Amino acid sequence: MNSETSELLAGLIRKERVAHLGTLRGGAPMVSMTLYLAAGDFSGFHVHVSRLAWHTQDMLQDPRVALSIAESDDERPDPFTLMRVSIRGEAVQIQNEDPSFENLKDAWLARFPEQEINFELADFSFWRITPRDARFIAGFGRIYNLSAA
Repeated sequence: MNSETSELLAGLIRKERVAHLGTLRGGAPMVSMTLYLAAGDFSGFHVHVSRLAWHTQDMLQDPRVALSIAESDDERPDPFTLMRVSIRGEAVQIQNEDPSFENLKDAWLARFPEQEINFELADFSFWRITPRDARFIAGFGRIYNLSAA
């Protein structure tokens, strides 16, 4: 992947705010919408989720997840030309006492100010998804398989 394509991927991840989180529920895939915050170097992706949500319950049982981020549909004639990336990784819960919590909270609220109420609810917590590999589609026929490195 050349530097121009790398910039496209970084731009997609930074621009979009919504992802689809795939978990394993009872041995079968389950996908739900979530908000996400990428680490500056893309070494991790954070979600702030309720333990009442199925995806959170699933991550407690099996940390293997996938995160799908796609360019917003702009109603172009061929939606298959939209950029998208699927990231497979492992999810780990971050405790509120963790030294990184306050910085994460500040970054999260800078990106999603309307989510402040969730920090007052005891059932929400951060999870860090550490990528294992990814598949980036920069448009029709422009497909890249990526390692975490």
